[in-house]
Amino acid sequence: MRSAKELVVASRKFAREQRWRSWWCLWSTLGLLATLMALAANDDWAWPVRIACGFLGGLTLVRLFTIFHDQQHGTILRGSLLADIVMRAFGLLCLTPASVWKSSHDLHHQHNSREFNPNIGSFPLMTVAGYASASFPQRLGYRLSRHPLTLALGYLTVFACKMCLIPLFTDPRRHWDCALAIVCHLGFAWFVFRDWDGILLGWVLPLAVGCSVGSYLFFAQHNFPGVRLVPQENWNYVNSALHSSSYLSTGPVLRWFTGNIGYHHVHHLNAKIPFYRLPEAMAALQELQSPPTTSLSLRDIAACLRLKLWDPAAGRLVNWSLR
Repeated sequence: MRSAKELVVASRKFAREQRWRSWWCLWSTLGLLATLMALAANDDWAWPVRIACGFLGGLTLVRLFTIFHDQQHGTILRGSLLADIVMRAFGLLCLTPASVWKSSHDLHHQHNSREFNPNIGSFPLMTVAGYASASFPQRLGYRLSRHPLTLALGYLTVFACKMCLIPLFTDPRRHWDCALAIVCHLGFAWFVFRDWDGILLGWVLPLAVGCSVGSYLFFAQHNFPGVRLVPQENWNYVNSALHSSSYLSTGPVLRWFTGNIGYHHVHHLNAKIPFYRLPEAMAALQELQSPPTTSLSLRDIAACLRLKLWDPAAGRLVNWSLR
């Protein structure tokens, strides 16, 4: 078995972009998304077909967000002005302005699974004692932040509010692009789709599906049975990747739609590995082949959603009844 340093070095072999493949993934995914949204908005089609296209558009949006995520990491299409313009435009349209996403996501990678870091992924985490000593408004806000409906309504709660409105009102000078994102998001919907049923099925439905799935993925990647958190003095970057980031087991279709983001432990080990090479890296490096695993089965989803507080004495996440 390799040491932590040796494992990081070994992973660098896979942190090499295949430029043609990156461009193909970007343009093919954009083309598919545009086609599905157009079909969903087209009132010449039957409603069941339009709804199905809108739903598939939402799943395709998750894949495009993964591509955006990699480009923002500098993992793919680095140095391309065209890619930067396209991805920044995508971020604005999907309520993920660069000033919020990049800074918060980079911070997450630097501090993943530190025991008393206030956030894991995009969601706050309190200890049992911290929750017990919190005020009623703090408890209420915390409960709402980890409620399943917050994930299901991620379009409004996670993306519109947390990614745009709250940063804009908190620091408007720094996060001026949040206002631009809101204007672009609403303006694009009206000028492209025009009528209300087109907006609803061609824009709102795909965004609602994509943001809901994306919000749950954010959550389950670091909030799952068996996750490990450690105090600051014992924290280690590699151990946090291997033991505090999940592997989401899915079939090939969902792996495509999610852009392999389920290989999250590999991504946290080395964020410079392109999403399309994550399975290759896991298959080649023995240390990555026994990760903490979850899935999109109803049982595993329920198990993740039940986790509410960190119990340092037990060394695990617990639900409300065990606090």
